[in-house]
Amino acid sequence: MTDKELEEIGDKIIRVLKTIYDPEIPVDIYELGLIYDVFVSDENNAKILMTLTSPNCPVAETLPVEVEDKVKTLKDINECEVEITFDPTWTQDMMSEEAKLELGML
Repeated sequence: MTDKELEEIGDKIIRVLKTIYDPEIPVDIYELGLIYDVFVSDENNAKILMTLTSPNCPVAETLPVEVEDKVKTLKDINECEVEITFDPTWTQDMMSEEAKLELGML
């Protein structure tokens, strides 16, 4: 698989991630800064490294499953694994300018 093809698949994954919202905050998880990295292997398997707004997040059980399920709907992806990490700890500084604007923080 070429670098360009990997980049295109990565862009598709990001578009999917931007359709997933934290139910308590009206901003998608990508703009919130919850997605730390997206990996795509030559075998078209995806791995998403992400965090939650806090370890006690009420959607800690369901949000990673939603991410995995939605990414797997892409025809270019065979499998998807979601890994949750709290290192580094999420802070509001990780939000995009768009998210901060949407939440009235700018």
